[in-house]
This record gives sequence, structure tokens and C-alpha cells, in this order.
Amino acid sequence: MQWPESIPVPDPVGRVRLRRWRADDLDALVRHADDPQVSRGTSDRFPFPYTRADGEAFLAGRVIDLSGPVFAIEIDGEACGGIGIRRLQGERAIGAELGYWLGRARWGKGHMSRIVATYVPWAMAALGLRRLQATVLEFNHASARVLLRNGFTQEGVLRSAVLKRGEIHDLRLFARIAEDRAPGR
Repeated sequence: MQWPESIPVPDPVGRVRLRRWRADDLDALVRHADDPQVSRGTSDRFPFPYTRADGEAFLAGRVIDLSGPVFAIEIDGEACGGIGIRRLQGERAIGAELGYWLGRARWGKGHMSRIVATYVPWAMAALGLRRLQATVLEFNHASARVLLRNGFTQEGVLRSAVLKRGEIHDLRLFARIAEDRAPGR
């Protein structure tokens, strides 16, 4: 399937868009990703420290498949985060898993809620998904709020499911099915 080069995100000043990752994003990617506060809420595919070699591997498609609906989050002309889905397999292929991150300099401004509000309906329609799920470490309240604002329901808690930086954490499971709508939409 051919994905668009970019997707505009409704933004009061029009400076946010989703677009394909490019090789010239390397410096911005490393600058925003090499932050212990960013990586503490992500899977271990997102290492800390985040090195130039990690960024090169990511942009070459050796970490995740960049031929899928995986986009850089661009704000003010700079890649400062990412969003994508990974299709589930076998009998679960009617669904996918959502993942996203944003550089700390952009936190607390409502960007991610608007980005998810744009990306999720587009991705579900483009792939014909019945279900989209996301997991959030129990301490990541901001990410949980983004999902709840966008029509996801918390379905449960996977207790003691993740070992992250030497500590055991619960993992909250959220999902949105095709019939669900985000509040106010």
C-alpha cells in the first residue's frame, strides 16, 4: 500500500504535520530521542542513551518497518517525535498496535492529543482495522489521557508485565474499536 507523504494536523497556528521520515532528520531525531524522560515511557526498541548509530538504524528501517504507516511528527519544521502502528498477525490481523513519542520540549502543549485525533481515524480507515490498541506504563498518565481523549477505553492492567531500568511496572491496555468515536467528534 502506498502511504501519503504527509498528513496535516489541525493546529491553531498550522505548524504541526505528520510526514515520512527522511535521512536528513537524523540530527533532530537524536537530539529529541536522547532524553531519559522520553525513553522511560517507551519500549526498549527506543534505547537510552539514544546514539547517532541508533538514529541511523531507525532511519534505515532496521528498528521498525518504515514502509508502513509510520510518520515523523514535525513541529515548526523539525522532526521531534514519531507515530505509527504495527499490524497484528494471524487471527488478530483485524487489529494493530499504536505507538508514539514526542520530544520533551514539545510536551504539555496539546500536540499529541491533536496528532492522535488526526492519525487514528486515518490509520484505521486506511488499513480497514476493527481494533487499535496501545499499552502505557502505569506512571505515564499523560499518554493515558491522550488515549482517553481520543476514544480509547482502558480494558485492563497487565500486572508486573514490564521490566524497565531495573524496576517492574504494570502495563495499562487501551483500545479503540471501529465503532468508537472520540468524545466531541
